[in-house]
Amino acid sequence: MRLGKVFQNVLTLNKIDQFQDLEISGLTQDTKEVQPGYIFICIAGNHVDGHTLAQAALEKGAVAIIAEKKLAPELPVILVPSTNKALAQLANNFYGHPSQKLSLIGVTGTNGKTTITHILKHIFQSVGEKPGLIGTMYDAIGDKIISTNNTTPDALTLQKLFAEMVQENVHHVAMEVSSHALTLGRTWGTDFSVAVFTNLTQDHLDFHGTMENYLAAKSLLFSQLGNSYHQKKTAVINIDDPAGEKLSQVTGQNVLTYGFHHNALLQAKNIQTTQKSTHFELSYLGENYLVSTQLIGEFNVYNTLAAIGAALASGLSLTQIIDALQTFAGCKGRFEQLTTAKHVTAIIDYAHTPDGLLNVLTEAQKIKTGKLICVVGCGGDRDKTKRPIMAEIATAHSDFTFFTSDNPRTEDPEAILDDMISSLTTNNFSRITDRKLAIQAALDLAQPNDFVLIAGKGHENYQIIGEVKHHFDDREIVEEYSLVGV
Repeated sequence: MRLGKVFQNVLTLNKIDQFQDLEISGLTQDTKEVQPGYIFICIAGNHVDGHTLAQAALEKGAVAIIAEKKLAPELPVILVPSTNKALAQLANNFYGHPSQKLSLIGVTGTNGKTTITHILKHIFQSVGEKPGLIGTMYDAIGDKIISTNNTTPDALTLQKLFAEMVQENVHHVAMEVSSHALTLGRTWGTDFSVAVFTNLTQDHLDFHGTMENYLAAKSLLFSQLGNSYHQKKTAVINIDDPAGEKLSQVTGQNVLTYGFHHNALLQAKNIQTTQKSTHFELSYLGENYLVSTQLIGEFNVYNTLAAIGAALASGLSLTQIIDALQTFAGCKGRFEQLTTAKHVTAIIDYAHTPDGLLNVLTEAQKIKTGKLICVVGCGGDRDKTKRPIMAEIATAHSDFTFFTSDNPRTEDPEAILDDMISSLTTNNFSRITDRKLAIQAALDLAQPNDFVLIAGKGHENYQIIGEVKHHFDDREIVEEYSLVGV
């Protein structure tokens, strides 16, 4: 593709006539990826400023450098107001605006994103489609799994992935959209068909500073649905959440509300939960439908309603959706139940926010047959204000709590635990910094028919200590414990 086409509708601060006919073979912001014919885009990151790597990129074959500040006059530089914005624009042009060729569902909110996107993937597969998925655990094109580092990839990676999905004849894509991604512009140029809001509770205040800023970041997904009406677009919003009404006003597109109250268009009633399933009555447009799912608990009813709304907005019928929901077995590390040789039920869950922890403890209390023991920690280099809140929730809603390490990262694990227990007035807890030992201690303490909730890491198979990832999987610890018959 010629550079002139790649730069269509991109604002530049210098003349680019001499570059127009250059043949472009690729784009990158990483010098390791530069090949002959590439454009190198200088991004000022937290650790490295790409503007200092322009010469290295040229030596590897780059034909043009995109920068937002002047470099050496002999370099083939195209100046732009923002290289982050240009990255999204150029990626969109180079890959042929792929998101416009997809029915793209963006899911944002503090909790529930992973479960909802997986429910949607299952629903679309159940009707014979080959869906795409982008999220925390991995990206997927049908059954092909692609490893990922971020919940939402950078703009260049994202557009390249969309283009691959188009080539693979994918039509529907369910995508987790994080508040970080929205704030940092990773979704610029992405054309969403459906935007889903789950809930807004305390998280990421180390990044956003205030809950108002956090909500403002989430609102970007709904404002980015746009104001044109040449194609159907829908916002699917949890109206039971106080932020739901505000987000309904942010978008000019159709709004499909869901919830238990507030006259939601999609409303769940008469919810019944067992240890293995949840059943509820769905009210929609004056009709009632019985919905059965293998997911456990009221928070998963919200997730199910969100998926139903997104699937409806994507053109599926309620009959197709309800039939598919019955066979969805859940996600790894989301209220995942294991039974030990001692007949103890271990629940592994990703709950790492106050609201998420409260939700899973509340549902575990409903289905437990004995005592409920909790194992939980808090991540390092993240929002410190939620640490004592999570400790209060854990001790208030379980019979005994083991406080331990999550991903301490560069913080002292002991300091994190100090923060957690700082305001506790109860003594129904123990402090064991080593996560493996804490899980084993909880399983030792548990008697037959007791429940042990292991919260915070869920699907993760690593623990970050310092800046190093070490292999660690909560599920493996439980399985090893059961196998050796401790």
